[in-house]
Amino acid sequence: MRHFKTISEFHAFARLPKPQHPLFSVVDVGAVPPSEEEPTTMLLDFYSISVKRMRNVNIKYGQHSFDFKEGIMSFMAPSQVFSIAVANKDEAVEKSGWVLYIHPDFIWNTPLAKTIKQYEFWDYSLSEALFLSAKEEAIITTIIQAIDQEYQSTIDRFSKQIITSHVESLLNYADRFYHRQFITREKTNHQALEQVETLLDAYFNSPDLAERGLPSVRYVAEQLHLSPKYLSTLLRVLTGQNTQQHIHAKLIAKAKEKLATTTLTVSEIAYELGFEHLPSFSKLFKTKTKLSPVEFRTSFN
Repeated sequence: MRHFKTISEFHAFARLPKPQHPLFSVVDVGAVPPSEEEPTTMLLDFYSISVKRMRNVNIKYGQHSFDFKEGIMSFMAPSQVFSIAVANKDEAVEKSGWVLYIHPDFIWNTPLAKTIKQYEFWDYSLSEALFLSAKEEAIITTIIQAIDQEYQSTIDRFSKQIITSHVESLLNYADRFYHRQFITREKTNHQALEQVETLLDAYFNSPDLAERGLPSVRYVAEQLHLSPKYLSTLLRVLTGQNTQQHIHAKLIAKAKEKLATTTLTVSEIAYELGFEHLPSFSKLFKTKTKLSPVEFRTSFN
């Protein structure tokens, strides 16, 4: 694995000109020379924001490969591992677009330093990249061009403030466009919602639930081949509840069924539902229903 601690190191590796600023750079994807090395796994100590199209180039993030044939926007936070390789060495590589590289030290002591980690798309996988419409891509490109113009200008005491302000606008537009994508890709997203419901129904009806314990958000996301953060955001946009809340809702529904239709003790029900400790079950049940398990059962008598 190649570990790049500075943007200058990465530029030298990619055979790019020395960055105009040691902690920030704007790269024209079409001007990046072809790689002379075999597929390389990399780790960057800085943020990467890209808007690009790439043909015959595969980028692997985590366990998933992704081909940037469409105009898409993607995000990587520091310390995220990825690899890049030519898909077919007998075919030409086509690429266009922009990449911003931002070292955390560049935004230190700015408003963006406090807010940048709040954007959930840093935790999305590349396969969950933002697909831009022509209008959206034009908006993003205009902002990037403004950033590039400032980047190419002489650095002064206003440079960082102006650039970080543009980057914040870029991130806010991306956040808006992601939420639009959750809504407009209605069929695909509602299929994911149905899959969550089916998965949780099967899980809570399984005979070995007590041994398996409660399902985690990561488990549910992995079963749907989505990142945990992406799935939670998707569900929250569609239903108002994130993945953890969906798990709890299914759990409470199952608990109510057992309390109302069986003679099992509350402790036995808690154990069957995957809880190791009765107080944890009772506390969650009361938080969600405003009644203790005993009070809920009594209401049926």
